Amino acid sequence: MKTVPVAGVEIPTGHFINNARVDSKRTFRNTSPIDGTFLGEFSLGSATEVDRAVTAARSAFPVWRDLGPKGRGEILERLAKLIEDNVEILAQIETLDNGALLRSHRRGVMPRAAANIRFFAEWAVNELKHEPFETRGHTNFVSWDPSGVAALITPWNAPLMLATWKIGPALAAGDTVVLKPAEWTPLTASFFADLTIKAGMPAGVFNVVFGLGEEAGAALTQHPDISRISFTGSVPTAKVIAKAAAENLTPITFELGGKSPLIVLEDADLELASTLAVEQYDNAGQVCLSGTRILVHEKIVEEFTKLFITKAALIRQGDPREEETQMGPQIHSDHLARIAGFVERAKKDGANVVLGGQPNSQLGGLFYQPTLVMKPDPRSEIFREEVFGPVLCLQTFANDAEALDMANDTEFGLAAIVVSGDRDHAAKFSKNLVAGTIWVNCFFVRDLRAPFGGSKKSGIGRDGGTWSFDFYADVKNTVIAPNGWKE
Repeated sequence: MKTVPVAGVEIPTGHFINNARVDSKRTFRNTSPIDGTFLGEFSLGSATEVDRAVTAARSAFPVWRDLGPKGRGEILERLAKLIEDNVEILAQIETLDNGALLRSHRRGVMPRAAANIRFFAEWAVNELKHEPFETRGHTNFVSWDPSGVAALITPWNAPLMLATWKIGPALAAGDTVVLKPAEWTPLTASFFADLTIKAGMPAGVFNVVFGLGEEAGAALTQHPDISRISFTGSVPTAKVIAKAAAENLTPITFELGGKSPLIVLEDADLELASTLAVEQYDNAGQVCLSGTRILVHEKIVEEFTKLFITKAALIRQGDPREEETQMGPQIHSDHLARIAGFVERAKKDGANVVLGGQPNSQLGGLFYQPTLVMKPDPRSEIFREEVFGPVLCLQTFANDAEALDMANDTEFGLAAIVVSGDRDHAAKFSKNLVAGTIWVNCFFVRDLRAPFGGSKKSGIGRDGGTWSFDFYADVKNTVIAPNGWKE
């Protein structure tokens, strides 16, 4: 078994199939976005490895299914505890791999990964039920039956946490899993795979295939033995996956991009509003939920902008392993170039960049300055397309109707943030916003019991609570007649 030393531990570089490591002849390089440090050569998967993983998962399915919610829950509880026991190692590994803040991984992201596993395991045992009901004397019993093999394709901006957001309900529902993590961030998926063995998970229940989307990902989504496909990523990739899934009529769930509005109403507390707006630079802007279109009432825009720029200018960029750092690097040189391209094209079109607007020359590498584009054309690329970096746009509105039209004038509908000093005003305004999640006077408050997903091109389906099981399971109704029984 080939391994690479990272953060004081040896990370296997081969695929994880049927509880064993499988190496490929071809490999791909993994480097840290912090400083370009080489992190290892990982196996580059193809249709061969994907088929092997799906076959293992299909063979393991009856065993995992027949354990039932309680039996599966006991194993998943041990897995959650193992994540908690390894929070520090996982935090260090993931910070090296994707450049996000180490303190965030320690305090929030990795504990949340454990919580994802534990929550869905407990939900399957305690909450996944529907009271029997009568139809003309007949009794209806609703159940959630395991569906088969789930293909999970996950992004690089919060690799392990977002993977467990899918792994948790899929395994708790009784499905077996083939995970394809993003090629830019394979480390924590590999470490996590070994934890499943320590938790006592049967061979073949959980599998990992590393590789590129156009090869390993395509083979996985096209495979006829896949029962569910869950993908988090971009709209163009989702369209490709949807076409592949259509060939086999495989159910899909997508959590896709966003160009969410942050609406500052005239009665807003501007200290709160400006603080929430600066929080949209979280994770170097690499957050699909971010309110990247800041819409401010024209009567308060001058004061809001001054507060915002003052606070944003204090953001400390640097090594994400340092406690004082507030913003780390972008994930990859290709992604940095993409972000810079958006801003440079906006400048050429006459956009007014009042903050940042270029890579951080003092730090070099993959660091891009927090950027604010003031009043770009509402039809412009920078205002309408997802940049997925620390680039925010600010526009003004004269009244609620105009703000609502501007907020909803997008092909996306993942989230929205409303800032208002009046409860009734906020409720009335939020009612007509088109978005899967709306935060009022707050940001990033998430509860696993709540539905999560996007409207319009921001996604298909909802995760959380029973909504997750509605996707990963076959929901069945059994109708029993009152008569016909032998006495």
